[in-house]
Amino acid sequence: MSRRPMDDEYIDIDDTLDNNQDDDTGKGGYSWEEEYKRSWDVLQEDAEGRLSSVVAQLQQQRKRRRLLKDTDVIQRGIIRHVFLILDLSEAMNEKDLRPSRVELTLTYVQQFINEFFDQNPISQLGIIVTRDGIAEKLTELGGNPSDHTRALQSKKNVETSGEPSLQNALQLARASMVGVPSHGSKEVLLVFGALTTCDPGDIHETIDLLQKDMVRVSIVGLAAEVQICRMLSRATKGSYGVILNEAHYKDLLFEAIPPPAVSSTKNTASLVTMGFPKRLMEDHATLCVCHSNKLTLGGYICPRCKSKVCELPSDCDVCGLTLVSSPHLARSYHHLFPVDNFDEIRQPGHSTHCFSCLAPFDKNDLAGQFTCPKCKHEFCADCDIFIHEVLHNCPGCWS
Repeated sequence: MSRRPMDDEYIDIDDTLDNNQDDDTGKGGYSWEEEYKRSWDVLQEDAEGRLSSVVAQLQQQRKRRRLLKDTDVIQRGIIRHVFLILDLSEAMNEKDLRPSRVELTLTYVQQFINEFFDQNPISQLGIIVTRDGIAEKLTELGGNPSDHTRALQSKKNVETSGEPSLQNALQLARASMVGVPSHGSKEVLLVFGALTTCDPGDIHETIDLLQKDMVRVSIVGLAAEVQICRMLSRATKGSYGVILNEAHYKDLLFEAIPPPAVSSTKNTASLVTMGFPKRLMEDHATLCVCHSNKLTLGGYICPRCKSKVCELPSDCDVCGLTLVSSPHLARSYHHLFPVDNFDEIRQPGHSTHCFSCLAPFDKNDLAGQFTCPKCKHEFCADCDIFIHEVLHNCPGCWS
């Protein structure tokens, strides 16, 4: 039977807290403290009392996790036609992602566009937005990243309202890729933040049409898993992931940059006719086939019909010839023959410095040292990232 303490009776608060602490967990800690993980405890200062080296090491580890993928030599479609569909409904105003879903999405999408064309220079990309139950095409399929980023920087194009329409956006993307040649892949990357969709008809019919036209749909969900999105990605052999945080959001989005493997049901590869135009230097502006009513200075001459185009890569509007430059074509080959993932060094090796940048190794600290599985040369962490992300060739194997 409990009793109320007398007015002149004192209670030891420290003993009471200790007893409650032991009763909650039995291990000398509060139960709510066990659920809360303090991420800053993993940070340790270096010898000079700074955290810059620790932060740099964490960033390198995160980059390597993105690089540790399947590097088998498989058939990939390097000529890609991708439509990026952005959800601009009211759900994108949520603040669970800082500063908001739509602002963070626009920041990541602009980075994605630049990285996409850097890794896929002979591919084309277009942007579609959906809001108020309709879908609107911001940019057509093209190979100039400046046109796409300029369209996203206009506040009028990225205003949020209403509900999205998944069916209308997919129908618009499918109709825009009707004229894509058979040697080019058709892909849709959807950033979906809502939990509902306002569709005018049966979306399952749209999924069947996408599957028939071999359009691969990959989805990045910002809220929770939606059954129709899972069904859509599975039917079209795409990928579907729901983000956990800002960093995971960027990882899921950037997973669409490397070209996917070609489906085994697709026809075998055939020869593709391409033109390598010459650069045209002009003293006076002339008309081109790209801008019918605008004078432009300089450009490229199509080797087949002698028409003038402004940029590469592109398709000639007169004869339909695919126009590329040799550096663009050579850069696209690294997806077909990727560099093998380097192995981390567990024991001290024979080299005292990095084979690439000649930076000395610390024999007492093997962290950040890697070796090529083919040539057995040793590299530092910075060169490992540079080789896989920029160079796409092992200096040791080519020396």
